[in-house]
Amino acid sequence: MRFAYLIDRINTFIGKAVAWSIVALTFAVCYEVFSRYVLRSPTEWAFDASYMLYGLLFMVAGPYALARNNHVRGDFLYRNWPPRRQAGLDLVLYVLFFFPGILAFIYAGLPFTQMSWMMNEHSMNSPNGPPIYPFKALIPIVGVLMAFQGLAELIRCIACLRNGDWPPRLHDVEETEKLILEQAEQEGLTKGTV
Repeated sequence: MRFAYLIDRINTFIGKAVAWSIVALTFAVCYEVFSRYVLRSPTEWAFDASYMLYGLLFMVAGPYALARNNHVRGDFLYRNWPPRRQAGLDLVLYVLFFFPGILAFIYAGLPFTQMSWMMNEHSMNSPNGPPIYPFKALIPIVGVLMAFQGLAELIRCIACLRNGDWPPRLHDVEETEKLILEQAEQEGLTKGTV
């Protein structure tokens, strides 16, 4: 489990660090709207900056969400199953679908990134054409982060299959729905009803 927690910490650190780029994204979009409609002088850089920052956020959110167990799944059936059945299904799905998909993502992303770096690729969406090759390098990097997080999830599945219960996770945020359900459950327990 130490390896799983190490991977969780790395992906959490990277996710939280990159999350601050939302401030830059917000500034870029707001400044562009102000410039375009108030000053009547649209910027040359805001469009490129906004799609690059959004892409950065979207890509890095994957490993972070997987580390926090926040990816979308069919919970209406899954959450009622015993932990061992959940772990068994997760293990099979990771092996059959997750790892082949992530490995294909890395395999396809490497030459795509290499080509971008070799041709010193710049954006064609604006006159100043900022470089986009550093952002394309995120494709294989995020693929590797996802693959390592997938290994951490496999470790969790195996631990759950052995022990019959999911190992604890590192937490930094909770879904509001989950907090409301836990509060309702606690209130039901204190009143003597479940």
